[in-house]
Amino acid sequence: MATNENLPPNVIKQLAKELKGLDESPPEGIKVGVNDDDFSIIYADIEGPAGTPYENGVFRMKLLLSHDFPHSPPKGYFLTKIFHPNIAPNGEICVNTLKKDWNPSLGLRHVLIIVRCLLIEPYPESALNEQAGKMLLENYDEYARHARLYTGIHAKPKPKLKSGAICESTTALNVEQHNTSVLNIEQKNAASGAGLSLPSPLAPSSTKGGNNPDHQPQLQQQPIVPATETGVSGTAVVGISGTAPKKEGLSKIPADKKKMDARKKSLKRL
Repeated sequence: MATNENLPPNVIKQLAKELKGLDESPPEGIKVGVNDDDFSIIYADIEGPAGTPYENGVFRMKLLLSHDFPHSPPKGYFLTKIFHPNIAPNGEICVNTLKKDWNPSLGLRHVLIIVRCLLIEPYPESALNEQAGKMLLENYDEYARHARLYTGIHAKPKPKLKSGAICESTTALNVEQHNTSVLNIEQKNAASGAGLSLPSPLAPSSTKGGNNPDHQPQLQQQPIVPATETGVSGTAVVGISGTAPKKEGLSKIPADKKKMDARKKSLKRL
């Protein structure tokens, strides 16, 4: 399963659309395939154009898409050995379309067609293979003989690319893009949720208590400290701080009783 780590979602979307179009309506003499492990590598089998030294050959090539494609051009390489002025011995392709003439509006179809046209009309002035370029300018027959020799040895028909591979791959691209979008939404929701202030464990609870004891507000215990209050009769009354104060009438009752007892004793003496 491809990871597509090298490509941003917008490029994946464009790539899926182009690959589907190439599969349904391929250019003449070109068959496109996709690397199952990395969709940034596009494979193509190019048939040698008729009337050229590459006729009857099948040349496999690849396009490497960078992270900022299509703003930067892909890099093209021939995997099949070929004797051509504009293709280096290591397979690198030299064509202006993939360099100074690149335009982001150009798609994969245009690039592949240009590469096949390069087999019809080479440009020896900008040769990567100096031997082939010099031979083409000085002795075309010798150049054509070398090119046909390479074609007969190396450009034999390749195993055909799976016709349904691109459709399956583009489906996988769409699914992965959808999963990426869902993941981004979930991450945004998680980030916004983390920004909400949580109630401090030291803050008083505003939840009203019910039958569940877990919801009962806990009262803070106050230390019991004796407090002395002076009654109306002058005697000391000892209370407990934190309790409701006694009514004034209760403190007056023992004082009035003592006064009445004292009056009775005074009358008896008289």
